[in-house]
Amino acid sequence: MNSQDLARYIESTNGISKSWLLVQLRLKKLEERRSEISQEEYIQELAQLHQELMNLGEWWLGIEDEVFS
Repeated sequence: MNSQDLARYIESTNGISKSWLLVQLRLKKLEERRSEISQEEYIQELAQLHQELMNLGEWWLGIEDEVFS
C-alpha cells in the first residue's frame, strides 16, 4: 500500500481523527522519499515521528473497541 492508498483508506473510514493513522501516513510518505533525502535527514524525521507517536501515550485505554474498530 502506498501513501495515496493509505490516505484514501483513512478518508473512507473517517480515520482523520485517529492520530496514529496520521502518523502512519507520514511514515509511509517518509519511506517513499527515503531515496531523495540524506541519511541524516531521514533519521531525524524518523526520530521525530517516533516521538510524536510516543507522545500519544495510552489515551486509548478503556476505549479500545471504540477507537480500533
